[in-house]
Amino acid sequence: MAGLTIDRRGFMAVCLAGSGGLALGFPLFAPGEALAAGTAFRPNAILAIGNDGAITATVPYAEMGQGAMTSIAMLVAEELEVTPGAVRTMLAPGDNRLYAHPVLGEQITGGSASLRGSWGPIRKAAAAARVMLIEAAARQWRVNAGDCALEDGQVVHLPSKRRASFGALALAASTMPVPSDPPVRTSGFRVIGTSAPRVDAAAKVDGSALFGLDVRLPGMVYAAVQACPVIGGKLGSVDAKPALAVSGVTQLVTLSNAVAVVGRHTGAARKGLAMIEPHWEGGSSTLSTADLVSKADAALDRKGATAYAKGDVAKAFAEAAGRFEADYRMPMLAHAAMEPLNCTVEVRDGACEIWVGSQVPGRARIEVAKALGLGEDRVKVNSYLIGGGFGRRLQSEWIVQAAMIARQVKGPVKVVWSREEDTRQDAYRYHNHSRVKVALDAQGHPVAFDHRIVAPPIMLWFLPSLLWKDGVDIDATNAASGPYEFPNLLVDYVRDDPPDGLLVGNWRGVGETRNGFVVETVMDQLAAKAGADPVDYRRRLLPPHSRIRALLDRLAAESRWGSPLPPGTTRGIAIQSGFGSHMGLVAQVRMADGKVRVERMTAVIDCGIAVNPNVVKQQIEGGLLFGLTATLYSNITIRDGRVVESNFHDNPVVRMVNTPKIDVIIIDSKEEPGGVGEPGTSIVAPAIVNAVFAATGKPLHQLPLPPSMVERV
Repeated sequence: MAGLTIDRRGFMAVCLAGSGGLALGFPLFAPGEALAAGTAFRPNAILAIGNDGAITATVPYAEMGQGAMTSIAMLVAEELEVTPGAVRTMLAPGDNRLYAHPVLGEQITGGSASLRGSWGPIRKAAAAARVMLIEAAARQWRVNAGDCALEDGQVVHLPSKRRASFGALALAASTMPVPSDPPVRTSGFRVIGTSAPRVDAAAKVDGSALFGLDVRLPGMVYAAVQACPVIGGKLGSVDAKPALAVSGVTQLVTLSNAVAVVGRHTGAARKGLAMIEPHWEGGSSTLSTADLVSKADAALDRKGATAYAKGDVAKAFAEAAGRFEADYRMPMLAHAAMEPLNCTVEVRDGACEIWVGSQVPGRARIEVAKALGLGEDRVKVNSYLIGGGFGRRLQSEWIVQAAMIARQVKGPVKVVWSREEDTRQDAYRYHNHSRVKVALDAQGHPVAFDHRIVAPPIMLWFLPSLLWKDGVDIDATNAASGPYEFPNLLVDYVRDDPPDGLLVGNWRGVGETRNGFVVETVMDQLAAKAGADPVDYRRRLLPPHSRIRALLDRLAAESRWGSPLPPGTTRGIAIQSGFGSHMGLVAQVRMADGKVRVERMTAVIDCGIAVNPNVVKQQIEGGLLFGLTATLYSNITIRDGRVVESNFHDNPVVRMVNTPKIDVIIIDSKEEPGGVGEPGTSIVAPAIVNAVFAATGKPLHQLPLPPSMVERV
């Protein structure tokens, strides 16, 4: 999803339900919603303080390794004057009405927007609790509230040193007036800005953390599933007898385009599935990758809908001293998360309960309700940790599939996709092509930048109210001219739909991964054409005194740009603004026997206030490796209407032996936090390709790198 700007809208809803607790709601909660608290609370409030003083924060976003639970705990702890470890966190169930992101409008974890969406609202929620607890204590003691403060889970009357615990004050605090705009801490942070331990780390180390794959329910059975391997095809027929002959297999379930074998354990279900030979019908059985590439290439010749326009591009080209033009092609990509898709569902008595890790649990609830013909209130979605999402779990078709299987099974059923199914039935990042034309003055500097983008209309299907306007996918065109100031600019978008039956969607880094590669490699080629240093060339095009220009200078210094390198070694640079942050990367590459070896990556990020610097570094490092995989290896292909790749042997990921040394520098900033989950991914390809260009003098306009240049793992 595109880099979004979080505004200040939102409100607090606070109310009491049941005895003995204080519960505070999240922005956009329905006013007056009854929220239980204490030991009996139901998780539709962000913050609950029980009679025992326990503080519980319900995290409205998915936790898939990006540290959402830790960040929420830190924001709450900052306002309540406790340690992050004193804040228990739990994942919110699926409910768009209660847990919608304040800007995205739904319960969505994506666009590197979770912390940005939490920064104001979560602190306000905790600040309101602080004000109400202090007021409750002040009234009991008949003292001035201004003479009271919080300390380690207690309210303290500073002059007399009297103390009362949060638990002892919770009931009284619930009757206090709700502050309409409670003040939050703006400086002198105790918790924010520290590398506090991750609140989920211990459970992940000792094995007690619960992912979707860990769900165990009484009477649960297991399903292995295969959907039609031909794009757009359907299930014709299947003989169930071979599967039912396998010990432990209890049932075979058919859907319109898939078949599932149910067993008392996973082994039986998988063995049963391997025994059957479904007959598939229809679909695009002659489709190939070459067809999709040709279709996108043809779209480059069509005028698209205008996304951005500035100045007079036509006039600038007519008067230009020189020009540059290049076409770019980017392949289809899978998500390849470590945890394959899985979902546990029980349909019983006109209701449905789901146990799953989803990036859109509220949307999944709605889609399952529709598929089963149930009211939304009859569907419950329980959220679990996710072993890697990367945008794949922004889709819910696999959850609907599990529900449709469960409707035909007695009791709860866990549906687990094989790695092959996960790869061949993905919601792929689809082909993206670009055509860039640049008009140049006599010194080789750009006077006009024209970028045509060919891409599918993902946001028309996913978030049209926010990211689709006048025939333009705002995400697909995001960062289409980089952070640069061009006197004349034109960006247009040509819609290129995938074939029927091929599911496409969001992929970590979204528009920035595609357009960043294009713009930043063009910058190096223009610099070479002008005989200029790539850093100096960029600096001239950046706004003076801007954060991105300061970042470029810091990156050049940290990477020792321009200093001598060993023979056969080169550097490549790339910068980008997106997701509310500014990011730069220098990749140091060694060329040996024509093979590319990435030896070092130096990253600098300005993400505003780094709530947890350690988590920021982890996210940047993970993003860099994700982007490195895509740059070196990733390419999903189609032959005879079927996805060719199936597992890590033919769709590899970077391994430890291929991992370069990584340095991450965080610029100290007082600005509001920006996103950090995706900038790392989006900056890798251009930096590496620019290093290769520096070594060979030959520009690369296609990803991944040619197989002849890459050491396979």
